[in-house]
Amino acid sequence: MPAHDVLVVPGVPALLPEHAGLVDPVADLRAAVRAAVPGLVGEPPQPVTVLASPPTPAEVRRSAGPAVGLRVARHLLAEAGATDVREVDARVAGEVPADAGRLLVVANGSATRTEKAPGHLDERAEGFDAAVGAALASADAQALAGLDLALAAALWADVAPLAALGRHLAAVAATGLTWTAQVLHDDAPYGVQYWVVRLRAA
Repeated sequence: MPAHDVLVVPGVPALLPEHAGLVDPVADLRAAVRAAVPGLVGEPPQPVTVLASPPTPAEVRRSAGPAVGLRVARHLLAEAGATDVREVDARVAGEVPADAGRLLVVANGSATRTEKAPGHLDERAEGFDAAVGAALASADAQALAGLDLALAAALWADVAPLAALGRHLAAVAATGLTWTAQVLHDDAPYGVQYWVVRLRAA
C-alpha cells in the first residue's frame, strides 16, 4: 500500500547525539521531532520508508559516510523503536515503493536567511522558504513537485526530497484520497529554515 502517513523533518546535525552539548541550540525543534516521530512509527512499530538526499559532494570528499539527513533519520527512527526501515534516494524522482508503509521525508529550506547563516544572506531565501512552507501546509502536490531545484541549490536548501514527496502525494491523490497537513514546527534559527510537518491521506 502506498504511504498514506508522512512526516517531514529536517536533517539537522544538531539532532545527532555526537553533536549534543550543554546547551541545546535547537531545543524547540528537537521537542517537535521527538513528539512526532513515535507517532509515525506507531505501536506496534510499522514499516517506515526514509526519503532523503544522497551525500553532498563535500560529504563525499570528506568520506563522511551516509548523508547527514540519512544519519538523522536513522537516529530518530531507532530512538522511536522502528524495526523495519527502508531507505530511498530522493534522486529517484519519487519512486516511493508501493509497499512503503509510512514515509519519513528528510528536508530543509534555505540556509541563507541571514548574514551569519551557513550560506550567508541571499535576499531570495525568505520568499523561497515561504512558498515551500505554504506548499507543505496545504499539501500542494503540484507546487512541491515543481520546486526549483537549481534555485534551492543556490540557497543551500535540501528540498529534492520534497519534490519527490510532491509526486508521491499526487500519485496517492489520484486514487481518490485527500491529503491534509499539520505544521508542527516552522522556524529559521541561525538563518536556516526548518519544518516539521505531518501529512495524512484519507
